[in-house]
Amino acid sequence: MNFPGLERLTEKLRRSDNIGPVILALAVGLAGGIGAILFRYFIESIDWLFFERGSNALSFLGEWYVIVLPAVGLLLVVNIVRRWAPEAQGHGVPEVMYAVKKEGGRIRPRVALVKSITSALCIGSGGSVGREGPIVQIGCSMGSTLGQLLGLREERIKLLVACGAAAGISGTFNAPIAGVIFGLEVILGTFAARSFGMIVISSVTSTALCRSILGEEVAFRLVEVFQLKSPLELFLYMGLGVIAGTIALGYVRCLYFFERLFERWENHFHLRAIIGGLLVGLIGYMGIKFFGGRHLLGVGYDGIEGALGLGKEVQAQPELSRELTFSVLLILVALKILSTSITLSAGGSGGVFAPALYIGAMAGGAFGLVAESLFPQITAPAGAYALVGMGALFAGAAHAPITSILILFEMTDDYKIILPLMLAVVISHLVASTLSADSVYTIKLRRLGGLTPPKSELSVLDLILVADAMNPPEHTIRTDSPVTEILERFYRGLARSFPVLDEDGRLVGFINESDIETALIEGRLDDQTAADLMHRNPVTCTPDQSLSDVLHELTAEALAEIPVVDKEDSHKLLGLLGRREIFWAYGKMAGEHQRLLTRTGFELPTDHRDSVQIEIQVRPEHTKLAFKKVRDVNMPDQCLIVVLRRAERSIVPRGDTVIEPGDMLVALTTRAHEATLRQWVGQLNGH
Repeated sequence: MNFPGLERLTEKLRRSDNIGPVILALAVGLAGGIGAILFRYFIESIDWLFFERGSNALSFLGEWYVIVLPAVGLLLVVNIVRRWAPEAQGHGVPEVMYAVKKEGGRIRPRVALVKSITSALCIGSGGSVGREGPIVQIGCSMGSTLGQLLGLREERIKLLVACGAAAGISGTFNAPIAGVIFGLEVILGTFAARSFGMIVISSVTSTALCRSILGEEVAFRLVEVFQLKSPLELFLYMGLGVIAGTIALGYVRCLYFFERLFERWENHFHLRAIIGGLLVGLIGYMGIKFFGGRHLLGVGYDGIEGALGLGKEVQAQPELSRELTFSVLLILVALKILSTSITLSAGGSGGVFAPALYIGAMAGGAFGLVAESLFPQITAPAGAYALVGMGALFAGAAHAPITSILILFEMTDDYKIILPLMLAVVISHLVASTLSADSVYTIKLRRLGGLTPPKSELSVLDLILVADAMNPPEHTIRTDSPVTEILERFYRGLARSFPVLDEDGRLVGFINESDIETALIEGRLDDQTAADLMHRNPVTCTPDQSLSDVLHELTAEALAEIPVVDKEDSHKLLGLLGRREIFWAYGKMAGEHQRLLTRTGFELPTDHRDSVQIEIQVRPEHTKLAFKKVRDVNMPDQCLIVVLRRAERSIVPRGDTVIEPGDMLVALTTRAHEATLRQWVGQLNGH
């Protein structure tokens, strides 16, 4: 049945560039807010059903009944997920990011309902996960569904997905600013001005709706407002940032270690859910028995409030806070990492944000107790370090420093601690991102294939780094060296270009061949020094750049050589690189490829038109490839893996190179063997 009025309205919304986007943003904000409210009530209902009614049904187990509950919840979750929406498993955000990057923002409408049910079951039955991942996926699914129903183009759908994420975060955590930044920083990966307005509208709408129904109370109640006690205390918060970044990396690696471990039982998902659920239940029982409550089960906000109450005369969680000694806090850090990793690996559905806050609160609290005992005159209560630790650890795990700062500020309404929070968050992010380029979200995104670079013809020069081709700086000159000395060296053929160093041996300029020719033509020889002739801001490169990039610079500036400098110190000279070295490296790499082909018995076609390149996207289910060394891959005869692309890097694989899900392999063969290779690839995909 057709509704002409509705069709006209739909067409106007689709074509409008002003009022239409505002209406769509309002609609997504309302939908996200309603989803956040219903999701919270659903979790509370499931929690009551399992822990109140469940204690009666399982009374024959006594106090041990809590061990069984997570296993029951996980069994229900895995059955629902496998039957209705496999993408609803896990923590949700990588799946949304994948949809934005690879699917044009399209998410199946059923995901919102399935994610609501499964995550509520997982959290309410005691699974150690949070609400942030599910509500993001729920809100994004609503935004995507609206965009698909209206037939919007991909860019509009992606923007509505980000609006849904912002609405979910802001409504769930009463954090409208953080919701906006999360949508921009994590989901879209850009702060484009055209996206900002719609996301703000959705975030504000969702927050207003949730506040009118749930109230305006912040997520964490502070007994007193924390503040910086002394400027010297900033050094302690810097130390906390380093520790938080290191623990965040351990948290992320533990999550994916257990995921790979449990993948061995992929065909025994019921057994995996039972074993994982019982282990989580046992950890939760230990928390109840020895550590003052069931905060190791579910989102764990009670435990966080206990850590925030450390060192207070009036405490938010007096019984728990008394139990939280230094050793107990460290044990809780390890147990929470373990329980969250097992919950998600065993098939659970929930977020990683709340566990990260819990881990950060406990680690920060432990650090604060030590700082308070060593430097009592300059330190705030240990609870202040617990608060800062929360934001710092999430920033290290998610590589989202701006979101971390804002969401902690909004969840506690404590602005006076903002300076230590900003400092620790940034340092934690720097530490974690330096040690690992992947965040808790992008590891899974890469394995899903969401970070695979676009298919393109790859030059050999893209595979070679400056460090592999540069020469040591043998012929340098000082700033006070006379031009006549430079000319003498040039005529003797000692060098074509000269780095100019100051008295401390630091690079301050560069003289190339054209500068010398200009000096000769103009007759600038007498009483002239290198300082008069040199370029004070020369074009430079660093050892980690590709030769392709540097060759572009040489060509654009018509240079024969450029200095190679340290990445962290542009005045520290490491070497020289010129066109001659680039072409030498190209020839050497081509020879290395030929030797590789010879060792493997691969016959390179004499006519390039007879060669075939086939790209293979590695996925977790490709057991013949995933996590295997190149030498252990049983490729068909006359087929060879010549390039491996991982995120933004491309490498020539060696025998001990480990292939990971998310990698793109480039296989080379001949026309005569193309069918064999394609059949082998088809078997990988189950065709």
